[in-house]
Amino acid sequence: MSSSNTPQAEQSTTHYPLSGVTVIDLSHIYNGPYATFLMALAGANVIKVEPHGGEHLRHRAALGGGAALPFAMLNGNKQAVTMNLKDPRGKELLLDMVKKADVFVENFAPGATDRLGLGPGDLRKVNPRIIYASSSGYGRSGPYRDFPAMDLTVQAMSGAMSVTGYPDGPPTKCGPALADFFAGIHLYGGIMTALYDREKTGVGRMVEVSMQEAVYASLASNLGMYLGLGKKSPQRTGNRHGGMAEAPYNVYQTSDGWIAIICPSDRHWAGLIEAMEAPQLKTDPRFANLKLRVQNIDAIDAIVGGWTLQHKRENIVALLQQHRVPHAPVRDMQEVISDPHMHARGTLQDIHHPEYGDITVQHSPMHYEGVSRMPLRPSSKVGADGREVFVNWLGVSADEYQALVKRGVL
Repeated sequence: MSSSNTPQAEQSTTHYPLSGVTVIDLSHIYNGPYATFLMALAGANVIKVEPHGGEHLRHRAALGGGAALPFAMLNGNKQAVTMNLKDPRGKELLLDMVKKADVFVENFAPGATDRLGLGPGDLRKVNPRIIYASSSGYGRSGPYRDFPAMDLTVQAMSGAMSVTGYPDGPPTKCGPALADFFAGIHLYGGIMTALYDREKTGVGRMVEVSMQEAVYASLASNLGMYLGLGKKSPQRTGNRHGGMAEAPYNVYQTSDGWIAIICPSDRHWAGLIEAMEAPQLKTDPRFANLKLRVQNIDAIDAIVGGWTLQHKRENIVALLQQHRVPHAPVRDMQEVISDPHMHARGTLQDIHHPEYGDITVQHSPMHYEGVSRMPLRPSSKVGADGREVFVNWLGVSADEYQALVKRGVL
């Protein structure tokens, strides 16, 4: 799975799962960079190739107010170079890099790399073992192939927006960039699957992920409701279960905040009754089983919501924890970024970034037995690793490198 002479800023004697794998990363914004970030933290050597001036996500830094944080979150532990791929020498150098690499990642509009002479077939000619990984809004084929796509538009097209919000309100986008990151996770999985296959066959292949297709399975509860209604589109359910198959299942106001509570079983409902000190609910025929509780969901929400409103959030958390009722406080960004659990596990780490100062960034959600977490390195400035990659790894002479920089190729 490995290629020889891969660039590595810091030599390590620790073996990570993707040690020795080299990734040429032309992706931008969120979905591709997240996939390659996960690879970097599994030990891969990721070379981020950007146009002069950097990819679009870097440009948000000019907005101030923390707009640069997403780039720092997704591009640490990568080497940064810039190339003019419309220059014949720039294209030639990229193909030379592909010869020594294992994976090539891009998330341009379908056909963009083909027009540059850098499509899957072009790369396979110089390296039959290369894994060509591509992600786009709707895929490389089909009626929507050339539709412009961003997270917002894919949320709308995929149905995610239609099921988010309240029945009497408009369709609402999901707060996080779900389509981008769902696609990035699937892209990572596809690359890993292709690398596994290459170990058996010795031949690479193209991996393609559509943002729209990556979202569909997450609509499972809503699709169940659609089928249950005789194939009619269900109403939005707000914070209730998308398939209206659980009760209580909602977000309830407390005296000083909000809390999410769900009781998927009779045991959980009994625990909630004990926490509320409401024994009369045990014999209330409206709530005798889950089906009846769903049928009487408005009454359930009125009772539970009336109780939570009388107590502080932290007191309810303690009570529900004691009675083993599934729950969670609705936390704001300050609480999330300071989460002691995620910091204790190393999933969130405070680092000093040379450009952005002290920031908190995430590590990979994947933990690998036998190795400590990969040390986090801040994202590099635009083109900062050009000499390391082109001269020390690729073998371009120092004189030519300086000439190519002067000419605007690198």
